[in-house]
Parts: sequence; structure tokens; C-alpha cells
Amino acid sequence: MDSTKEIRLEDKLHLIKEAIEKKKGRDIKIYDLREFTTICDCFVICSTDIPLQSRAIADEIDRVMSGIGLNPLSIEGNENSEWVLLDYGDIIVHIFTESARLFYDLDRLWSDAPEILSTADKD
Repeated sequence: MDSTKEIRLEDKLHLIKEAIEKKKGRDIKIYDLREFTTICDCFVICSTDIPLQSRAIADEIDRVMSGIGLNPLSIEGNENSEWVLLDYGDIIVHIFTESARLFYDLDRLWSDAPEILSTADKD
């Protein structure tokens, strides 16, 4: 891939969403935070059944994004984690078990942000 070519935010989000779906992640939400914070442009949030599935989703996202020349700035969490986080600078991906997602409730905290590319969107 030509490293001088900028990859559009929407294209990166689409790749991440597909990677989550491939590993059977559920309830995918993508929030546009550009009007709310400077920490990133978007949050991607999804749910899984067990921590091992969370790790599989994180590994798939890492594989896909690395394939286009993008590596995470940080990855937090491991095989036993209820919450795995991948930080790509402009996009932060949160992969939660259902119970952790309910506990941390990021969906409520960012409910004022517009939602884009949700699970209901069709290609």
C-alpha cells in the first residue's frame, strides 16, 4: 500500500465493522465524536459472549488494519479481559463482554454523539 495515500475515515470504519462481523461481534455502534472531544474522531463499540471472542475480534481488526498499513498506537486487554481497547488515533475500538458493556455504559455516556455505520446499516 502506498503510505503517502491517506485512507478515509469511513473506509477504516467499514473495515473495522467487517472484521467485527466476521468474528461474530454483536450490537456494533460507531459514534462520531468530532464535535464532542479531541481524543479521537470515532468510538467503535461492540459486544461479545466471552473474553476469548473479544481477543479474536481484536486480532482480526489488527490483521485487517495492518494489511492497509495501519497499526494501533495501543492495545489494552488480553485473552481474559472483559474489555479490549484498540487505539488507532482517530478511531478507538472498544470490545466488551456484555456484562462489561453494561457496567461501563459508554453508549449512554456518548449518547449525544451521532451514530454512524451501525449494525442496522446495509452495504
